[in-house]
Amino acid sequence: MGNAGALAPINESLGEYSQLFMLLAAMVYGVVFVIFALDLAKTNKSISEMDSAALKRDEEMLVGTGAAVAGGNRKRRGEAGRADNISEEIVTDKMTYTSFSAKRPMARVAVILMWMAAALHGFGVVSRALAAHRVPWGNMYEFLTTGAFLVALVYLIVLIIKDLRFMGSFISGLVTLMLCAATIGFPTPVGHLVPALQSPWIIIHVSIAVLASSLFAISFAMNVLQLLQHSRMNRLAEGLSDKLPFMRVVPGAGALENFAYRINTIAFVMWTFTVIAGAIWAEAAWGRYWGWDPKEVWSFVIWVVYAGYLHARATGGWTGPRSAWLSIIGFLCVVFNFTIVNIFFNGLHSYAGV
Repeated sequence: MGNAGALAPINESLGEYSQLFMLLAAMVYGVVFVIFALDLAKTNKSISEMDSAALKRDEEMLVGTGAAVAGGNRKRRGEAGRADNISEEIVTDKMTYTSFSAKRPMARVAVILMWMAAALHGFGVVSRALAAHRVPWGNMYEFLTTGAFLVALVYLIVLIIKDLRFMGSFISGLVTLMLCAATIGFPTPVGHLVPALQSPWIIIHVSIAVLASSLFAISFAMNVLQLLQHSRMNRLAEGLSDKLPFMRVVPGAGALENFAYRINTIAFVMWTFTVIAGAIWAEAAWGRYWGWDPKEVWSFVIWVVYAGYLHARATGGWTGPRSAWLSIIGFLCVVFNFTIVNIFFNGLHSYAGV
């Protein structure tokens, strides 16, 4: 556990550089969010124009052959079925795209800028660690900044394998919000850890917890898109107009559900390890493995919700919106644990709050 007198002095200059890097990263993430949003707006317009042009060509061909009745039927089918046709032309359930998606220069610029923001963000996290001579997750400010960095980094790494640009505005917006919350809501000067946290277990326990939470955040984004896509397809099946044309560059609800399920499976294993490691650390710090401290209780609640989600989907036939909502409830429990519990609940973990 260490002794306060033996701790290395705080490097305040590096701490200031860390804050500067965080602010710069937040600004660039904000720009990325705007560009991704504009790209979606432009995509929405382009797809609507594609629909209109396709319908016009169909009508001209049918009128040219004198098939007026068939033309009327075709036009009505176009209102409800065009989305499926265009969707098949743009994206498959394996998240592979046609040339339409490739012709999105704004999205490519946004991805490049997001890598730059992540680099600045990474410098900020590392600078904070060097300034304090310890791992940078000893308080709420550091939880948020490190967690936001991992959300961005995991997204960018997965982006190399899968074209997830359709999630860009959601992820960049979430990261911007987390950095702003850390900077405005929980500004904390660089300092040493309290004695109970001066343990090698902080590296193991907290790092895995933050990484698992980052994966839960990405699956949460996919589940939200899944619900939007499911609602949209139901509207089209009923013959209603497509209110969200840009969703045609988003994979089908089933593909999103399957991808989110795989991510949640990995994150759940990490969270299980987090709970076990926390119990071992609690025994070393306080002489007991489990004491029903608020933080411990909510960590267990998160584990139960995601265990229920995985079990229900794998064996209980809970697919579609029901599984999505259960996963979303799990992520809301994660957010509650890292915010409300840290700030307002008194317990042995209170020192890690702010």
